[in-house]
Amino acid sequence: MSSAVFQIMARALPNLKLKLKKAGMNYSPEEFVKRTFLSAFYMTTGLVVSLALILAKFNVLKGVMIIFVPIVFLLLFSYMMKLPDVTISRKEKSITREIVFAGRHLIIELESGVPLYNAFINISKNYEAMGRYFKEIIDKVDFGTSMEDAISEAIEYMPSDDFRRLLWQVLNSIRTGSDVSKSLGSILEQIAREQTIEVNRYGKKLNPLSMFYMIIAVILPSLGVTMLVVLSSFIQFELNLTIFLILSGLLAFVQFMFLSMIKFSRPAIEF
Repeated sequence: MSSAVFQIMARALPNLKLKLKKAGMNYSPEEFVKRTFLSAFYMTTGLVVSLALILAKFNVLKGVMIIFVPIVFLLLFSYMMKLPDVTISRKEKSITREIVFAGRHLIIELESGVPLYNAFINISKNYEAMGRYFKEIIDKVDFGTSMEDAISEAIEYMPSDDFRRLLWQVLNSIRTGSDVSKSLGSILEQIAREQTIEVNRYGKKLNPLSMFYMIIAVILPSLGVTMLVVLSSFIQFELNLTIFLILSGLLAFVQFMFLSMIKFSRPAIEF
């Protein structure tokens, strides 16, 4: 496919360049679209070949392929185009786990008389998620960029809104000459309150999820299998190993969905 087509597709997604920067993916929008398109194409081809081998003896093979191929390709392409969003979300959660602790560490360093440059170095060595962004700022300063410009560039491509607010306070304090530690303290208090609210909201959400899990994934399967065994003796329905394996697979899928729902709804906060 011509590169002009990928350029047109990339232009239709004006936020893609910013998302790639935030996700730390060193691709141009056109290159990312091309790689995603080819990956989806190869995966679809593999699935089609596998399905063709399974359905080769049926006469409906051609009709199934005509419907199956474009749907699978579009689903895979759409899913893989979401990779920057998934990466940004993962980075944001990692930062959220550390931001209160790293922010307080920064305040202690500054109140102890440590220069901002050295405070950034110390934080970059002690925090994995946030440390890499502080290290990028320090590296830019070492190469001749001013601290103000380095922080401004970091804010532009920061995946976390809370981290962006924290750096904004540092940047404003540098520009105005005000006390950095006081402004950071107020921001961290606000972030800590928001995290507490998020934890309370998660606790309220967890109770009904646990109840539905007990009903759908524990009680109903137990009673359902028992009733099925009893009914099969009356209607002379044979329960073989295949049926029990299918029921076990469905039950495992339901439990996996519930556990995934609980996992993804959990706030990225250490508590």
